[in-house]
Amino acid sequence: MRGARHRSGEWLITLPSLAWLGVFFVIPAALVVVTAFRPADLHGGVAAGWTLENIETLRDPAWLPILWRTLWLSAATTVVCVALALPVAFQMARVGPRLRQFLLLLVVVPFLSNFLIRIFAWKSLLHPEGVLTKVLVSLHLAPEDALLLNNAGAVLLVMIYTQLPFAILPLYAAAEKFDFHLLDAARDLGAGPCRAFMKVFVPGVRRGILSAVVMVFVCSLGQYVIPQFVGGASDEMLGNKIQQRVFADRNLPQASALAAALMAAVLLPMLVVAAWQRFGRKEGAA
Repeated sequence: MRGARHRSGEWLITLPSLAWLGVFFVIPAALVVVTAFRPADLHGGVAAGWTLENIETLRDPAWLPILWRTLWLSAATTVVCVALALPVAFQMARVGPRLRQFLLLLVVVPFLSNFLIRIFAWKSLLHPEGVLTKVLVSLHLAPEDALLLNNAGAVLLVMIYTQLPFAILPLYAAAEKFDFHLLDAARDLGAGPCRAFMKVFVPGVRRGILSAVVMVFVCSLGQYVIPQFVGGASDEMLGNKIQQRVFADRNLPQASALAAALMAAVLLPMLVVAAWQRFGRKEGAA
């Protein structure tokens, strides 16, 4: 009886969150998937009936380079952001409360400015006449005809800049709960600082790492503003094609098919990881 009351109380607590997810995520995602199986009309809307044409067009080999570019840019952004965020979160969790609040403020400050303004700022910095290019040329770190803009490197750099806070915050939340006495114990047993960091700290914050990976990778997959403003014509990602189908081609079913494929690319690995973790917990309990 007490267990039933406890479970009912948990459901009441989580009900607002479930309702929020249902209204603003599950229902829109279901509408996107349903629209992917509808034909487009001549006025930019959705016509009556059902069709598999939008799904079949995804088998076109022309999509493979765009899909590959989206995946490798998102994966590279995730790896670099997590690699940079780990030592930052480590240090933030070890400093005093005042300095910790100041460092947290520095991480959050970029969110106080408009996203597009930050992208245009990077576009100005990477411009051939921009400050960054001139500094690199003056230091002989780049040739005079260096082009830092309109390439995949510029897209990757700006994506790392925009996604880095999403890696630092969950890792800091995990590092704050980590018992740093374990590092002292590892050093007493002969481990060096780097070995103790990799063998003790990193496994100790693996949940934070997983959260950071999911947040950065998912946000990176849907990017279209950054490739549009700092990338070239050959640096388009899948998000750019969805945006073109919606606003330029006015083909909502085709855009929905692309969005559904992107959702599947995100959800399937997450479901596999969740199933693997659940299986691992069952094996450990056994």
